[in-house]
Amino acid sequence: MKILVLGAGVVGVTSAYYLAKAGHDVTVIDRQPGPGLETSFANGGQISASHADPWAGPATPAKIVKWLGRADAPLLYRFRADLAQWAWGLRFLRNCTAGRSRINTERVLRVAVYSRDCLRALRAETGIAYDHLGKGILHVYSDPREFEQAVPKAAAMSELGCIRKVLTPQECVAIEPALAASRDELVGGTFSPDDESGDAHVFTGRVAELAGAAGVQFRYGVTVTGFATEGDRLTAVQAGSERLTADACVVALGSFTPLLVRRIGIRLPVYPAKGYSVTIPVDGHAGAPSVAIIDDQRKIVYSRLGQRLRVAGTAEIAGYDTTVREERTRPILNAAMRLFPDCGDPGKAEFWAGLRPTTPDSVPVIGPTRYRNLFLNTGHGTLGWTMACGSGRLIADLVSGRAPEISPEGLDVSRF
Repeated sequence: MKILVLGAGVVGVTSAYYLAKAGHDVTVIDRQPGPGLETSFANGGQISASHADPWAGPATPAKIVKWLGRADAPLLYRFRADLAQWAWGLRFLRNCTAGRSRINTERVLRVAVYSRDCLRALRAETGIAYDHLGKGILHVYSDPREFEQAVPKAAAMSELGCIRKVLTPQECVAIEPALAASRDELVGGTFSPDDESGDAHVFTGRVAELAGAAGVQFRYGVTVTGFATEGDRLTAVQAGSERLTADACVVALGSFTPLLVRRIGIRLPVYPAKGYSVTIPVDGHAGAPSVAIIDDQRKIVYSRLGQRLRVAGTAEIAGYDTTVREERTRPILNAAMRLFPDCGDPGKAEFWAGLRPTTPDSVPVIGPTRYRNLFLNTGHGTLGWTMACGSGRLIADLVSGRAPEISPEGLDVSRF
């Protein structure tokens, strides 16, 4: 079949790769001049199935209230005269129950663990290099209450196939000696030995090269503006000045997906959550970690990418604004220097912000729509890099009419 993939971020590119492997004639369209130049460009860099617990949980509403007015809040809600934002927020609150949290965690983990396996298979098959480290991910806690709540979550995730071992502060330092400088702040941790880290932007570019070698065509600098439909089928895609036809279309435009598909009557509750990152050159400093770290209390992640330390975190519900705000990036840099005082030169740090496509339940939207030949692969939130390969493989199976290796139940847009 002839397939159009809209979007050349990590999710779109992996979708194209697996579709090409399935024997399809694939064309990728993106408005940017190359692959992975938006949300995939400078994200946290972690393959973190262990970070799959949804944002919406029983304790979240009280935390949001506590964080109101704080410039450094891990989750900051900037209220706007935006109906989509308010509708998303109400759906988010409806997911803040223990029952919904359990369901959503299982759905996210189903994709994330599968995706981790797909990535390993891809790496073994192709030898792809992207500053990969397979040393696991260490979650650290400095607040006793946060740690107490993390222990049963770790046990529940382990039962679902994502190992999270509960650790003492001493065991945390044994895994990552760079934590010794802040040992007295720690009350405990959990360790996920199967998780990984790596540069998502480099990975996206390398997979695009592999896809190109397999026959995928990439058309950059082209903006998709609309669709033509007839009955329950998509008949054309308006891309720039051209009207393109295909047997099927996969929309993987991240936060911009709902803006496009609503033109043909699909209401998709995906809303941008702006995240920030700081990249610190190690420059020969001895105190940068080599194991990926997640500070769950502050919602900040640390990934060693060669001679760089990527520090990323926070979420800002503020529409499509990509402004890099110092009052948001500075606390991230300060947290890094406090936890790892000799990790690098803060004066050389680079700052970035990107829009993460977020659903109210933290579960991605992968699968068919009411149009028989239109498919969605979006809404991965902070775990786009984590779930990219699994999502790409799943969507390729669904488009091809093959039985997927994992259940797609609860993943498509019909759940809303």
